[in-house]
Amino acid sequence: MIQIKDVTKLYPAKESGNGTGKDASSIHALDHISLHVAQGEWLSIMGPSGSGKSTLVNLIGCLDRPSSGEIWLDGQNVAGISSADLNRVRAEKIGFIFQQFHLIPFLTAVENVMLAQYFHSMTDEKEAVEALARVGLGDRAHHLPSQMSGGEQQRVCIARALINDPRIILADEPTGNLDAQNEEIVLRLLREFHQQGRTIVMVTHDPVVARLADRRIELHHGKVASQEIFSLADEGTLGASRARRDRGSRAHGSARRVARQPGD
Repeated sequence: MIQIKDVTKLYPAKESGNGTGKDASSIHALDHISLHVAQGEWLSIMGPSGSGKSTLVNLIGCLDRPSSGEIWLDGQNVAGISSADLNRVRAEKIGFIFQQFHLIPFLTAVENVMLAQYFHSMTDEKEAVEALARVGLGDRAHHLPSQMSGGEQQRVCIARALINDPRIILADEPTGNLDAQNEEIVLRLLREFHQQGRTIVMVTHDPVVARLADRRIELHHGKVASQEIFSLADEGTLGASRARRDRGSRAHGSARRVARQPGD
């Protein structure tokens, strides 16, 4: 489904202090990275800030081009195709869920969803309302983003991402701005989409959220530094996963306190 072959992404670095503004060197956002994501796989990507996570998602999503290497989506190398073809691939095959929502503030929820239809084919208000209903927002279809909570706005983004029935969902920190309740709702929806056979690539800083995926990779300095494959036994609700982590943390803390008692 997704094949990244020896991809490098360079950004120019400017000299400082000499006033010339000439390029001193290049920054490797991605450094000869290769990666395969199978059809229907859920991949989570972790790593420190500046490690190349968002750059990788942008390249997979046809929002940017690599400096070198190949990016294959559904059997097509998109690294060298025209801008018009990139737009077509993006509209037909990819749904985006961003941390910052990117909703048009003067459009209602249903109009924001229909906007994605417009760039794909034809708008259909009934389909857009049904998409909102699937994410629990059927009664909020005609509300503006300013009239909705952050969790509701993120669910509008999910409805917008799915309206054209994409095979690939790219989620860049989809729960980063949400409270615990809305985080659980959004991740439940992602699990449902995964069970439907969609391919999901998700960036997250949260190791508990990352474990909901089939596989986790960690990027450092634009390279894949490590990966971990999760079994079905690792799956469960987010709350249960956090509870297990918290119990482990409390037990570890208690052990340290006992170890420090006087007389030991």
